[in-house]
This record gives sequence, structure tokens and C-alpha cells, in this order.
Amino acid sequence: MTTAKPASVLRRFISSASAGGIVLMAAAALALIVANSPLGHQYEHLLHVYVGGLSVLHWVNDALMAVFFLMVGLEIKREMLDGQLSSWPRRILPGAAALGGMAVPALFYLAANVDGGHPNGWAIPSATDIAFALGVLSLLGPSVPISLRVFLAALAIIDDLGAVVIIALFYTAQIDLAALAGAGTVTAVLILMNRGGVTRLLPYLVLGAALWFLTLQSGVHATIAGVVLALTIPLKTSRSTPDDATSPLHRLEHAIAPWVTFIIVPIFGFANAGVSFAGMSFANLLDPVPLGIAAGLFLGKQIGVFSTVWLVVKAGWADVPKNATWRQVYGVSVLCGIGFTMSLFIGLLSFPGDALLQNELKMGVLAGSFLSAIAGALLLKGAPREAVPTPSR
Repeated sequence: MTTAKPASVLRRFISSASAGGIVLMAAAALALIVANSPLGHQYEHLLHVYVGGLSVLHWVNDALMAVFFLMVGLEIKREMLDGQLSSWPRRILPGAAALGGMAVPALFYLAANVDGGHPNGWAIPSATDIAFALGVLSLLGPSVPISLRVFLAALAIIDDLGAVVIIALFYTAQIDLAALAGAGTVTAVLILMNRGGVTRLLPYLVLGAALWFLTLQSGVHATIAGVVLALTIPLKTSRSTPDDATSPLHRLEHAIAPWVTFIIVPIFGFANAGVSFAGMSFANLLDPVPLGIAAGLFLGKQIGVFSTVWLVVKAGWADVPKNATWRQVYGVSVLCGIGFTMSLFIGLLSFPGDALLQNELKMGVLAGSFLSAIAGALLLKGAPREAVPTPSR
């Protein structure tokens, strides 16, 4: 029985995410340039033009990002049932690292905002941007072991699951019970279709569109509909052929992945990273919100991820990723502080309608992510390649 295929699936995903991360970096840089140029006013105006009852920014953040979360949900389901996270031994190290990497940054943020700050933004530095982080790794070439790339991807997927739970529990507006009941009914039909053996994707996508609309109307954030739909898409599990063309989940994931990676996420980055620095200075980075976010991403992430990995390995519950050194593990832990896409997304949910705080959170996300990218890349670039010995048990 061959086991090479599951790894190849994740490697193919990592490759596309790495390329997408580079495109995302370019989109974010362009947004910053435009926002601070004579086109800045037109940039802001375009984002707030209303089309079909929603602003352009809302279409990006509520509709396009629902497709992003659909892909996140598909990745989570695939990896949990038929991939690198399909068994508890495989889940322990990235799972523990993800939990540490969510909890410690939140504590850093709260420490900076406990007195007269804005503690409701505690979840902003808890996310890792998988595309951005893998994009930085891709620039380092083959010097980074593939096991560390797999570890980072698995950690970020679990981290995304945590972000989905946080959004569902803590960023829900006033509930419309009728719309919520409608969304629940559509979800039940989707589950029955799955159990009934329906494998055609079109019925799932049509009902998924209805689910998105009802979720939007209900007050629950509309992107959650993407995850719910993903979890109902049938997956044909087969370790020997994990890319089976007859599996609906694989077909849908492969169909939307290029659109999400190279169009939707860069559009989100361009629409949300454009912060105007007019009237602002570096001193503003010491305000509670940007300071808490930057410290959470740059310090909290590396401390939370690395210390958890160290404890799990020392306890004998898991091994260091194959052919990786402790310095490389630490470098990847620092890269986990790149929280760009998910941190911006959660930040906008934390401070709706407050332009000043939104600008400050963008400053904090950009500063923390930039520091994490540079420091992580330098650590990994100069790391020796001697692997950590695997302890005998």
C-alpha cells in the first residue's frame, strides 16, 4: 500500500498557497501605495459604493470571503478525514501548536488593552495567514525541509478552524430567528443529500447560495455559510487515490482553489490593507490597539507556538518534524505571526464602523506581520541543516 499520495496532495496545496502568498503580498503593497497617493480618495469611495444593497467592501468581505471560507472548510474536512490530520498522532503537534499560538497572542493583546483600551479585539492576533507564511517559505527555496512546510500548513488549517469558531461565537450580531431557522433547514437538507448519496455538485452549490443569503439575513456572519456548506460536501476517502476525480470534495476544491488563491484573497488584501498614514506617525503604533496586535503577532505567536512544540516534544507525545532543527522550528514559529488575511478579517468584525480603530488595527496587523516575516525568514535562511535527533521510544 502506497502512502506517497496523501503527501503529494498537501505538497500541491502548499505550492499553490506559496504562489498565492506572493500575489497577496503584491496586492497588499499596491493597496498601501494607492491609499497614500492622490488616488486615495477614489480608492475609499470605490469601496463604499453600494451595489445590490451592499457596499463593494461588504461584497468582498461577506460574499467573496464566503468562498474563501468554503475552501478553508474543504481543506479542514479533507485533512481531518483523509490527509495529514487524519489520526490523533498526526494532530497532536500542529494542534497543540495552534492552540498555543492562539491563546498567547490574545493574552498579549489583552495586556495592552486592559486599561482604557479595546479588549474586544483580543482575537485579532490569534490567526495565521497560511498563504502569506507559505509564500515567505517559498522564497527560501529547498533549504527548509518539506516536513516543516507540512507542519506549518497543518497548523494554519487548525488555526483557521479556531478562527471560524471564534467568528461564529463572538462576532454574531442580533439574531433574526426566522432567517436562522431557514438556514438551519437548508443545512439539514444538505446533510440529507450527503447521507442519501447525492454526488452532483450543482444541487449543493444552489442550496449553498441560499444558505449564504439566509445566514447573511440571520445576523450570523455570512462567511460561516461557506464552512457549513464545505462540511456537507461528500468526500470519497481513499488513501491510495486521495485525488480521486469521483470525489465531490476534491473536484470542488480543485475548481475553486485557483480563484480563491489568485483572485479572491488578493482582492480582499487590496480592499482591506489600504491604510492612509496621513496624520499618523510611528508613535501611533504605541496606542493600545496597534501595540496589542503587533506584540501579539510578533511576540505572542512565536512564544505560544514554539513553547508548545517544545513541551509536546519533551513530553514524548510527538517528534520534531523530520529533518528539521530547533532553529528552523523556531523560525517557522516566528512566521506564524504573519496574520494578515484572517487578522484583518477578524479586526474588521471587532471594530465595525469605526474608521480610526480600523486604521489602527491595520497598522498593527501590518507591523506585526512584517516583523514576523522578516525575522522568520532571516532565522530560517541562516539556520544550519543538521536535523534534531528523533528520540527513541
